[in-house]
Amino acid sequence: MVIQQSLTKGIACGVAAGVCWGVIFLGPALTPGLSGTAFAVLRFMCYGLFSVVLLLPRWRRVCATLTRADWVSLFWLSLIGNVLYYALVGTGVQQVGVATTSLIVGLIPVFVALAGRRDAHAVPIRRLAPSLCCAMAGVALISFHALGAEHAAGTGATHKLGLLCAFGALSSWSWYAVSNARRLAIVQVSAHDWALLTGVMAGAQSLLLAVPVVGPELATLDTSTWIHHLVVAAGVALLASVVGGAFWNQASRLLPLALSGQVLVVETLAALLLGFMWEQRWPSIVELIAIVLLVLGVVWCLLCHQRR
Repeated sequence: MVIQQSLTKGIACGVAAGVCWGVIFLGPALTPGLSGTAFAVLRFMCYGLFSVVLLLPRWRRVCATLTRADWVSLFWLSLIGNVLYYALVGTGVQQVGVATTSLIVGLIPVFVALAGRRDAHAVPIRRLAPSLCCAMAGVALISFHALGAEHAAGTGATHKLGLLCAFGALSSWSWYAVSNARRLAIVQVSAHDWALLTGVMAGAQSLLLAVPVVGPELATLDTSTWIHHLVVAAGVALLASVVGGAFWNQASRLLPLALSGQVLVVETLAALLLGFMWEQRWPSIVELIAIVLLVLGVVWCLLCHQRR
């Protein structure tokens, strides 16, 4: 009974994180004229500021429990799973659109399930294989569709770069999800404080990148446009990074690794909904089939865990 309650709470936290994270794919689309990398730096500077303010009252107490290995982990988790990941997502969104990027990144549950196949309470990979293949088929379909459509339009090279960035984001955040869950299992701070510490580290890294990356781009923008970009970045930072990060870390502690990745399909669905609303259109037939395949694969995987 206790285990079931823990799983229920963990899934609820994972779903909440996915809803919050859906906005990250829309952010770069709302800031034309600013590169995906520059928007990522701006977002994590805001995240770092929010984290410092929230963590400041208990900074010494929290830091006293951290080891050198914890700080090293925070550095790499922040750099690869936050700054690099979102720079790749932003570039992907601006090159191939919200739908294609979010569907490719939606393959994260497959990667996480494979990484957690040897963990306690994990479902045998042979039982997960059909559902994982179903999800991968959806991503493969949308990828080939994007390449074919844009090649016909004469912009194939640009969209190949966008697809590469989307798959790079998939790899970097899959690594983050696994590594962060491993570290959360042994650190002595709360999931919320760990999320804020990640924000502080990501903010410090972004601050170092601000002048060479953001400076030249913002210098070409007028004041009203700059304020607009800053407001969007701050909104994404607050909702996705602070709130979503806290929910995700809690889910990572309560759920088996293979299962925690599966609830991230909610992020994909939220991103798709926001993306289609922003573009004021319905999904195409190919996009709809890809969405169905991806969701079917992930839900199928969830049912395998439930029976387990």
